[in-house]
Amino acid sequence: MAKKFARKFYKSKEWKQCRDAYFKSQYGLCEMCRAAGNEVPGEEVHHKTFLTPKNIDNPEVTLKWSNLQLLCKSCHNKIHQKAYAMHKEKEPVRAGVMFNENGELIKV
Repeated sequence: MAKKFARKFYKSKEWKQCRDAYFKSQYGLCEMCRAAGNEVPGEEVHHKTFLTPKNIDNPEVTLKWSNLQLLCKSCHNKIHQKAYAMHKEKEPVRAGVMFNENGELIKV
């Protein structure tokens, strides 16, 4: 589930159309896996620049394809784990945990 400040955006017609068109443009495949030579279905259209309360109303961040990336769940979690670790200036998250759709750390 999206963070509270982003819920309205993720329910918008504009986002749904953008997300669906971007998904199709990538043939439904995870971009990171495809770059590594693997064809894995994509599940999440990810914003490279994370959405924040300050940029949620900026279509250059929210809807611009150059800021989007189609990822499988595993690659999406890796990106968020790395960002979390960098933000907290700690070691990467240890094995056996991951982030859920709300950005919360959970045991796997």
